[in-house]
Amino acid sequence: MSTDDVYALMARSQELPYGEARTVLVEDALRRAEAAGDDVLAFHVRIRLTDAYRYGGEPAKAFATFSRTLADHDRDPGRYDEAHGLLWQMKAIVSSLTLFPEIPLDRTYAVLDDMERRYKAGGHSLQAVYHYRNVVARHVGDGTADEWYLKWRAAERDELSDCQGCDPTGMARHLIEAGRHEEALEVAAPVLDAQLNCNEQPQSIQTTLLPVYLRTGRAEQAADVHRRAYRVHRTRLADLTDIAEHLQFCAVTGNEARGLEILQRHLGWLDRAPSAYADMCFSAAAGLLLRRLTAAGHGAATVRRPAAGGRPAADVPVAELGAELAERATGLAARFDARNGTSHQGDQVRATLAAEPVTGFLPLAAHHRRPAAQAPAPEPAPRDDFASVDDLDELLDTGDRCRRRKDVPGMRAAWRRFDAVAGTAEPTPLQRARRLDARGFEHAVGGDGAEAAAAWEEAARMFGELGDQTRRHRTLGRLGAVRHDLGDEGGLDLMNAAADHFAAHPGEPTDLASALLRLTAAHLRADRPADALAALDRVAADEVPDLAGELWYLRGQALLMSGEADDGIAALRRSAELARASDDPEEIAAPALQLARALARRRDAPDEETLALLDEALAAMPGPSPMRAAALAERGASLISLDRPADGVPDLVEAIAEWTAEGMHENAVHLRVDLAGGYLSTDRPLEAAETAEEVLQALPESGGDADPAVHHARRRATLILAHAQKQLREEGAAETFTSLADDAARDGEHDAEAHFRYEAADVLTDLDMDAAAAERYAEAAEAYEKAGDPYGVVRARRRAAVCLMWSGDLDAAGPAMETARAALAGLPPDNEPARIWETALVSYEQARILARTGGLAEAAAQASAAIDGFTALDASDAAEEATRLLEDIKSALG
Repeated sequence: MSTDDVYALMARSQELPYGEARTVLVEDALRRAEAAGDDVLAFHVRIRLTDAYRYGGEPAKAFATFSRTLADHDRDPGRYDEAHGLLWQMKAIVSSLTLFPEIPLDRTYAVLDDMERRYKAGGHSLQAVYHYRNVVARHVGDGTADEWYLKWRAAERDELSDCQGCDPTGMARHLIEAGRHEEALEVAAPVLDAQLNCNEQPQSIQTTLLPVYLRTGRAEQAADVHRRAYRVHRTRLADLTDIAEHLQFCAVTGNEARGLEILQRHLGWLDRAPSAYADMCFSAAAGLLLRRLTAAGHGAATVRRPAAGGRPAADVPVAELGAELAERATGLAARFDARNGTSHQGDQVRATLAAEPVTGFLPLAAHHRRPAAQAPAPEPAPRDDFASVDDLDELLDTGDRCRRRKDVPGMRAAWRRFDAVAGTAEPTPLQRARRLDARGFEHAVGGDGAEAAAAWEEAARMFGELGDQTRRHRTLGRLGAVRHDLGDEGGLDLMNAAADHFAAHPGEPTDLASALLRLTAAHLRADRPADALAALDRVAADEVPDLAGELWYLRGQALLMSGEADDGIAALRRSAELARASDDPEEIAAPALQLARALARRRDAPDEETLALLDEALAAMPGPSPMRAAALAERGASLISLDRPADGVPDLVEAIAEWTAEGMHENAVHLRVDLAGGYLSTDRPLEAAETAEEVLQALPESGGDADPAVHHARRRATLILAHAQKQLREEGAAETFTSLADDAARDGEHDAEAHFRYEAADVLTDLDMDAAAAERYAEAAEAYEKAGDPYGVVRARRRAAVCLMWSGDLDAAGPAMETARAALAGLPPDNEPARIWETALVSYEQARILARTGGLAEAAAQASAAIDGFTALDASDAAEEATRLLEDIKSALG
C-alpha cells in the first residue's frame, strides 16, 4: 500500500466541505496509512479525522481519535509532534463531552484539569481554559459561570485562544443568558464587520445575536442575520443546534410558515443528530413551533417525516408531532439534569416550549406580507344624510343613484334607512322586490357571489309576478353575470335574454347598453373576443355618452385579444382620454394600465409613454388594490427591462406585498422571478437567491405535462439562483448549474448544456475544488463537441488539465493537456488571431504542467511558443507572464 495514495486521498478530502463524503475519504486515508505501516503518517491523518468527525456532525467519534493521538504524542513527543494541534482540539473535546448525558460529568472536569495542566506546562495563557470552564458551567447551571467569565475576560489572549470571531461569540452567549443584551452587542460589535474565515463564522455570532436584536428593537437586523446565517447552517448537520435557534426565531416572530419549511427540511436529521444535546434543542424548538401552529388552528395539517430504521415514512399531524417532539425534548433534558445534578437544562427546554411571540409578525424580506385577515368588513360609520327621509320610494331611488355613482357608503346608508322606515310602514310588493334587488348589490359588493345570486333570483321572480319586465330583465342580466362568474354557463343565456328583451322593448338607453356591456365582459373573461365584439357592435354609443369610456375600453381589450393590436391600442387611447374626465379611480386606471401593457408589447419594450401611463394609473389609486398591484408589477418589470433595476425593484416589492396581502399568491409567485432578477442586477445576491428559492418552493416540479408558464418560471428562477449562489461563493451553485445543464441536455440544447457545465466548473475552481472542477470541464468539453463549438472544446479541455495540475494529479494533467492541443486542429481556419491565441494559451499551460513533472526542456519550448504567440497578437501582459515562466524554467535547468 503506497503512502502516495494517502496523500492523494487527503488532498481530495481538502476540496470537500465537512460532512460524510469528506469523512469517508479521511477514514480511507487512515486505513491505507495504517496498512502501509507508517505510524507517523497515520498519526497526522488521525488528527485530521478528529476535525472531520467534529465538523461533520459526528463528535462522539472524535473522542476515540483524539484520545489515540494524544496518547501517541505523550508516549513519544519527538516522533508524534503536533502539540499545538492537540491542545487546540482539546477545547472542542471538552465542549463535546457535555453534549452526551451518558458521559459522567467527572470525566469532563478531568479533561478540563488535564487541559489546564498542559497549557501551564507549555507556557500558554489560561484564557482558553477559563473560556471552556465557563462553557461547562453554563451548561450545568451551577452558578460559577460569572466567575469563569471574569477570569476569561481578564486573561491574555494567545495562539490557543479561540479565533477573533468565536471568542466574542462565546462571551456574547454568556451575557445573553444573563440577560445583558446591550453588553453582548458591545462584545460582538468588532466582529460583525470583520472578514472572518473560520469554519464557524460569521454565521455563529449572527445566530447568537438573534435574541439580542429581537429584544432590543432591532427587528430588521434580526431578519437579516437570520437569512444570512441560516443559509450557511442549513447545509451542515453539525450545526443542528444553531438551526434550532433559527426555528425558535421563526416561532416567536410570526414566521410559522418559514419555520415549518425549516422543520420539514431538517426533520430527518433528528434520526442522525450530532449529539443528544442537539437533538434536545431541535426537538424543543420544533415543539414550540408546532404548538404555535396548532394554537392557530393548523393542528390537523401534516408534516412529512422520512423513513428511518424500521419506521416508514409518514405524514404526521402537526399537533401529534408537536406533542411527540416536546416529550422527546423534556425526556432528554431530564437525562442531562440527572447527570448534571441541576434542573438547568430542563428549565431551558420548558422555557423554549412555553415561549410566546416577541413580535406580531416580522417580515423576513421587503416583499413578505401576511394575507389580509378574512374578517367581516367593519360597518361604516352611520350617516344621517337620510335621517329625515321617510318616503320608501325616494330612499330606494337614492340608493340606486348612489350605486351608479359607486358611492357605496351612501348606497348602504339609504338602504339602511329604508329598512328602518319599513319597520313601521308596510312596504308595497314592488318596494319589497326592489329592496331584495338592492340586497343582491350589497352581497356583490361584499364579495359574496352566491348570496347575491340568491337575492337576484328571488327579486327577478317577484318582478315577474308584478309584471315589471323592465326591472325583471335588469335583474336577470345581473344574475346571469354572477352565475357565469361562478362557473355556470347558463348565466350566458340569462344575459343574452336580457339584451334581447331591451333590444325588442326600448326603454332607457342605458338598459340595452348595460346589458350588452355586461355580456361583452363575460365573453372577454371566457376568452371569446369575437363574441365580445359582436355584442359591442349592437351598442349605439352616441346614445350612452356616460358609458363611452367603458365601451371603448372593452372594445380595445377584445381587439387586442383578436390580434388587432393597432386598432386595440387606438380604442384604449380613446378610453383613456374619456376616463380622464371621470372621478372614478378605477375607471381612470384601467385603460391607462391596459394601454401601457399593449404599447410595451407592441414596441417590444417599454418606453417613456408606457411609464407615463403607468404613473397615471398609480396616481389614480393611492390605496392598495389588485389593480394597483398589477400596475406596480408592470412598472417594476418595465423599469428592469429598461436596465433600471434599482428603480424597478421597489415597485416589484410592493406589488408582491399587495398581492400577498390580498391572498393572490399565484400572481405574487410569478412576479418573484422578476424580483429575483432585479435583486441580482443590483448586486444583492442574497435577496436574489432567497427570492428565487421561494419561487422554486412554490412551483414544485411536475411531469411532462407541466404548465409551460410554470416550467419557464422555474427555469428562470433556477438560473437566477445559480448566479446568485455563485456571487455568494456557495458550493451549491455548481449543483444548480449542473441541474440546468442536465435539463438542457434532455432538451437537446447542447450549447446551453456546455455553458452551464462550464459555469459549474468555474464555481468549483473558484472554491479551490480543482479535482471536481476538472470533471465538470471535461463534461463541458463533450457538450461543446455536440454543440459544434471547437473553441469551447479547446478552452474546456485546457481548463480541465490545469485543474488536474492544481489538484496534484500530475499524471492525469499531462495527457489531458494533450487532448486540448489535439483539439486545436478543429479550430476554423478563417480566424487566425483566435487560433494563435488559443494555441498560445495551451502552450503556456502545458509549459507549467511539464515544469512540475520534470520535463523542463520541453516546458521551455512550450513557454517560448507561448511568448511568440502572445507577442504576435500584441498581448503584452500575457507575453510578459509567459516570459517570467520561461525564466523560471531556465533557472531550474541551470
